[in-house]
Amino acid sequence: MSIIQDPRFPELADFAANPVPAWIEAVKFNTDGLVMAICQDAVTHENLMVAWMDKAALYMTACRGEMVFWSRSRKEYWHKGATSGNVLKVHSFEVDCDADVLQFHVEALGDHAACHTGRRSCFFRRFDAASQAWVVISDPLV
Repeated sequence: MSIIQDPRFPELADFAANPVPAWIEAVKFNTDGLVMAICQDAVTHENLMVAWMDKAALYMTACRGEMVFWSRSRKEYWHKGATSGNVLKVHSFEVDCDADVLQFHVEALGDHAACHTGRRSCFFRRFDAASQAWVVISDPLV
């Protein structure tokens, strides 16, 4: 995946001009150059959302201390909360045993909605075995 320069992300110039840091090279990115990023509340451990990152998004996240992802549908970087104000501030992060999934411990700022639907979490539907259906378990915050 080539680095697409974007004025919203000045860190990209630095990333493109230097060798990829060893700690990023240690992560196993898939054939599309992406790795799954799970965002979990740093205090409650609630899973808030899942998105994808390439090497540059991971680098920018570490530099900013706020989540930056790669949008597979829009083919561009997105700083979570840049338009909504619902920024995810990074407290810490880990890589799993296979080095192919990242888990971020974050603090949801703004109105605390991590989901684009306005809910706290993207995981707002639970499977109900009795009815064999997905049941909404949380309402939008706003």
